[in-house]
Amino acid sequence: MGDELWLVRHGQTEWSRDGRHTSITDLPLLPEGEQVARELPAKLAGVDFGLVLTSPRQRARRTAELAGYADAEVDDDLVEWAYGDYEGITSAEIRERVPGWSIWTDPVPGGESAAQVGERLDRVVARARAVDGATLVFAHGHSLRALAARWLELPVSEGRLLRLDTATVSVLGEERGQPVVLRWNS
Repeated sequence: MGDELWLVRHGQTEWSRDGRHTSITDLPLLPEGEQVARELPAKLAGVDFGLVLTSPRQRARRTAELAGYADAEVDDDLVEWAYGDYEGITSAEIRERVPGWSIWTDPVPGGESAAQVGERLDRVVARARAVDGATLVFAHGHSLRALAARWLELPVSEGRLLRLDTATVSVLGEERGQPVVLRWNS
């Protein structure tokens, strides 16, 4: 059964570089984001993935393609947290209106709740656990942090503890029957 879940955050875009919340806005990778994504095959070499999934957003699909997985299956459950009214603005700008605001614990007007995000990412966890071998996913910062929390059987809000940079590889697995982080943000 699915013993490892490999996570790849997409390469850098203009908005990820600038710290702007990007969910439904379908931005391309920056040239430097493409360059770093071209280095991913070395980090993924030697692993026989039983399932490879990608968010439908072009930044994730392009990262998958540059990493050598152009045939990754699109899975809508891997889209980024829907930021609603906060799309395109930074956390600092949101906190000017809502002091202390956090995506992990506070409402997102017009967007998704943590419970909604958790529900769809639980489906990804179930798919990964049902696969013979490892699963590889290409997706986004907040959704991958939330996915890791759900793999670890924690609330989505605990994804706040897992910083995740662009074009990085993280690996989740098991040890003695318990879900664990094997490697993070490498």
